[in-house]
Order: sequence, then structure tokens, then C-alpha cells
Amino acid sequence: MLTVLTTVYAFFLRHQARKGTRGQVMNDHETVKLNNPFLSFDMMKTVGQQYVKEVVDFSSHYGSENSMSYTMWNLANKPNVYPNSGDFTQAAVFRTYGKWWDLSFGAPPKFRRMPPDFYSQDYVEVAFQEPVYPTAVHVLETYYPGAIVRILACSVNPFSQNRSSEVRWETLWSGAPTNSSTLHACQFMPPIKPIDFPTNLIRLEVNSSLLEYYTELDAVILCGVKQRPKNTSLIDLNDLNDKEKDDDECEVRRLDESLYKMTIHQNKSNGYFDMLPYELIQLIISHLTVPDLCRLAQTCKLLNRHCCDPLQYIQLSLQPYWARLDDTSLEHLQSRCTLIQSLDLSWAGSRGAISVPAFCRFLNVCGSQLIRLELSCCHFLDEICIEAIAQMCPNLQELNLSSCIRLQSSAFNHISKISGLRRLVLYRTKIEQTALLSTLNFCSQLQHLSLGSCFKIEDYDMVASMIGAKCRDLRSLDLWRCNISDNGIASLVSGCTLLEELDLGWCSALQSSTGCFVNLARKLPWLRKIYLTANRSVCDTDIEELAANCPNLQHLDILGTRLVSPASLRKLLQSCVELSLLDISFCSQIDTKVVQEFNAEFPHVAIKKSFTH
Repeated sequence: MLTVLTTVYAFFLRHQARKGTRGQVMNDHETVKLNNPFLSFDMMKTVGQQYVKEVVDFSSHYGSENSMSYTMWNLANKPNVYPNSGDFTQAAVFRTYGKWWDLSFGAPPKFRRMPPDFYSQDYVEVAFQEPVYPTAVHVLETYYPGAIVRILACSVNPFSQNRSSEVRWETLWSGAPTNSSTLHACQFMPPIKPIDFPTNLIRLEVNSSLLEYYTELDAVILCGVKQRPKNTSLIDLNDLNDKEKDDDECEVRRLDESLYKMTIHQNKSNGYFDMLPYELIQLIISHLTVPDLCRLAQTCKLLNRHCCDPLQYIQLSLQPYWARLDDTSLEHLQSRCTLIQSLDLSWAGSRGAISVPAFCRFLNVCGSQLIRLELSCCHFLDEICIEAIAQMCPNLQELNLSSCIRLQSSAFNHISKISGLRRLVLYRTKIEQTALLSTLNFCSQLQHLSLGSCFKIEDYDMVASMIGAKCRDLRSLDLWRCNISDNGIASLVSGCTLLEELDLGWCSALQSSTGCFVNLARKLPWLRKIYLTANRSVCDTDIEELAANCPNLQHLDILGTRLVSPASLRKLLQSCVELSLLDISFCSQIDTKVVQEFNAEFPHVAIKKSFTH
């Protein structure tokens, strides 16, 4: 018994030694360099430094599809901003930050049984010229650092003409998100795990939920060597390399054998589990993640039966395991997911990992009960897949195709067949006007609709008119960076009087002088969120109308206007007592002194005032 306990304790200590917070990362990195002469004097001589050659893929960005301002494409080449800090258009910026988007009325509920160490919300993949064995990855963060939670390397060369039969992703570093107290530019250099293949494709995953404002990245630097280091364990003594994994597996096997000799061979029954009601065991294992369920299913017949029960898979998020999902994974899950209602495959299947036939086979078996389907950034999707969804998911109410930028325009014609849709996310897709109008005509029960950055729509006024006529139950609408005019807004607010959230950020064709914002405030009494980001024409009259007609207002973004005074904002803050977010960045009449006064008088409101050094 003492031997078993000793083994357990040693196993625990090893894993504790590998854990560290983001705050410890920089100190650990310096310690490894100082205590590792092999790395410092031999390897460092041959380390090459590369900047990003091309941005390959990303989940979202603040900018538009036809410009460079605030887009992920700014990560290519050498730094544009660093060592300066602040809000710069030349930086790469993701679409969201903080808790505000998760708290919005249109946000779907979180999936259960998510792994506690999965924090990722957004990602960007960048490619470098030469594949190397990485020795360091540096990220230049120029505004609100602390969002990076994972760095991965891929075995595939994105510039190679030869398609690889095997796609491997290895985590170089991971950690929890932080809320950094500094706003100064910094160079994030975490200690990375050695890998056994050269790479020129790096993926950064971020979580901005703790940040007070948008995180901004300026450049990514990859350092590495051409030849695989002979003594890779010296790169980071605390990281888990392949040898340590093997050692751990041996330890676990020895521990299992010891426990088996002590207990299992003495009792062939299932112990106290035989005395528990079936429902109670189901409740207990419902707290396990998917990998843990699969492991537990291998222990005995009783637990295998429980772990394979379709009732355990009513709701399933596979997004945390995107790098490991393939056709075989879907095949194994089919028998367990016959009753599934909510499925998240976001980010999965890229570079041939999931095939169209495998996806369609899965839907054929598991699609009949589906209510919610999340397919954000699923680049394996094609028209056949969307047609299969329309045919095999008759009960579908929520569909997310966000950033499926490679999905052909013709594929969206099939969405109109899913007439029961309540929530539809088409952000950064190639849907065209004809397909969208058809969808709006047949999907009249829509309550949440996202059309942000749908750059192939030619006439947003016509789209808004159709929304106002057909989708009268609409509660939230995202028209971020859409070319809509005051005529479209008039049609929209006349028909959709139940709207609670409306994003008109960067809709530059809207002009306050037409009365469109006054009309909006008067027609939408239930409004809780209104984004008028970067509309320079928003004025005191518009703010006063919001204060007078929208008592439930919680989120307001008027970044960039020069025509709003402190007096009208004070009236808004006094009238809208539920207001919790107010973005007045680059509002020239609102200086730092005014912001300080507002913060003191209205401490429950998060007032955002961006800056540029």
C-alpha cells in the first residue's frame, strides 16, 4: 500500500511542477535560458527569426473585408506599431472583448461539460516562409495584453503543393487568460514545448473576456532551427515532452496493476455501483468531459453502458477537441448521439480532417432531433453539407455559420428550407442577396440574425425592408459594417418594433441629419443595446432621444463622434439606470476629466475611452 501511495504522490508532484500561471511564464522563460547552456550557447547561434509571411485563417476581426484597418492581415510582415502602445488602425484586432457579447440577449447559452482548461474564444493562423523546429514564439501585444491562451504548431506546410496525409497540431504553450494591469506594449515570450516536426504554421488562440477593451496584436515572430535539436528536453525542463508522456503512462500502468492486485481481483462485482439507481449514476457521470467519458467507458461493462447512453449526449460541444476530430471520431460518436439536440463542431475539420461524406453520414443518423448546430469556421463545409442540414435536421432552430468564408455562395440557397430557424449567424460569409431574401421570406420566425460583414449583399435597404415585413418577432440584429441607409432603417424599425439589440457599427451611410436615429429611438422602446460605432454624425439630439424613449438601455457605443456633449451624456446616464456599458472613445468633446467625473457619479457604468500614445 505504501508503494502505491508513493507512486501516486510522485506522479502528483511531477504534474504540479509543470503547472504555472501566465504571470510565471516570463520568469520561467528566463530561468530556463540561464540554466541551459546548451540552448544559450549552441542552439541560439543557429536560431533564425521570421516574421509572418501570410495570415492563413482567423475566426473574426474588427475590420472589414476590403480594407486593412484593424484586420488580422496586419499581422503579416514586420511590426507596424511596436514599441508604441494604444489604439492603432494598423494593428490586428478581434471583434469582441470583455463580457459584453456573452451577456447580450442574442448570445446562445454556454455548452455544459466543457473542459476547465479550454479558454479559447477566437483564433488566428499565421504562416512563415521556412519550416523550423521552433525554439521560441514572440507575440507583440500593443494594447490590452493578456488575451493569448494557447499557441499551437501544425505539421502541414501551407505553401506546399503536396497535400499531407497526416495533419498534426501540437500545443507549444497554454495558459489561462489574464487582465493585465499594464497598457504598455509588451513582447509575450512564453516557454514553449519542443516538438518532433518542423513547422511554419502557427496558431494563436485568445480569450478577451477579462479585458477592459480590445486587445491589439502587432506581429508574431517565429524562432527556430533547421535541424531537430538532439537534446530537446533541455529547452524547457518543466514541459511535458514525449519521454515524460511515456514515463507517465508507465507510472499509470504500474499504479493500475498495484490497485488491481490489491482490490479488483478480490471483488468481481461492481461494488457500490450495483446499489445505485441508474439515474444517479447518469447524474454523476454527466459532469465528465467527453474524453473522460471515453476513458471511463473502458473500465467495466456497467460504466460502459452508462457512458454510451445517448442521454449523455443530448448536448455536445466538440469545439475544444477540434484539432483531433476526424471522420473516425464522428463514426464512433454516431451510436451515442442519436438523441442529440445541441452540437458544436466549430473550428473542426479543416485541411481534410473531416470529409463531406462523413459529416453527411453523421447527420443522417443524428440529425433528426437537432435544435442547435454551431459550425463556426468549419472550412470543410460545402453546398452538399448545407443541403444535408436542410434535409436531415427538420427541427433545427439555431444555425451558426460564422466565418465559413470558403463556403460557396450557392450553398446558402438551401437555408431557406429550414423554415423553423430562430437564430441564424452569417457573419463573414459569402451569402448573396437573392439567397438572403429567400431565407427571410421563408424563415419568418427568426428572433436573432447576424449579417455583420456580409460583403456580397448589394442592397441592404431591400434586405432591411424584407426583415421589417417578414421577421416581426426579431429581437436582435447585427448589421456591423453593412451599407444600409436611413430608408432601410425606417423600414426595419417600423416592422421590428420588438428589437432589443441592434448593431449598426461602421454603417457609414447613415446620417443623423435624416432623423434616422431619432426615428429609431422612438420606434424601439424595448431597446437594450445599440451600437452606432464610428458614425461621426451622431449628435446630442440622438442621445437625448435615446434617454427619453429607451429606459431599458444597457449598452451604447458611439465611438468616434465629435458632436456629442457631456450634457447630453449626463442626461442619458441619469435616465437609463440600467446602462452598464458606454463607449465614448475618440469623442472629442468628452475629455479625460469628464470621464473621471462620470466614473465617480455613475460607478455601475463601464465607460470606455480609448487612447493612442
